[in-house]
Amino acid sequence: MGLKSLKNKKWFKIISNKYVLILLIFVIWMFWFDGNSWLIHNELNGDIDKLKGNQEHFETKIREDQAQIKKLEDSAGMERFAREEYLMKKSDEEIYIIEYEDSIKTNDKE
Repeated sequence: MGLKSLKNKKWFKIISNKYVLILLIFVIWMFWFDGNSWLIHNELNGDIDKLKGNQEHFETKIREDQAQIKKLEDSAGMERFAREEYLMKKSDEEIYIIEYEDSIKTNDKE
């Protein structure tokens, strides 16, 4: 059972055909080693999908910001925003900030 018995097998004859060998080397080269290999394309397609998800996220954020800007165009909206977000007040007012017990952070060390 040596090289002669191996040469007589049908699968060896098919694999040892020069066209099949060239095709096999080409497929292996294109799948793994080439600069445009399937593995690189698969990774790039994953990156594209991730970026499309980011694009949708940022487009919704842009729409939200545009709606916020529209609200801030009049002086009443601007005043409301300044009072709520930055706790600004008029000169003749006093502001009291009420914090609920469950919103206060405590350091309980037992």
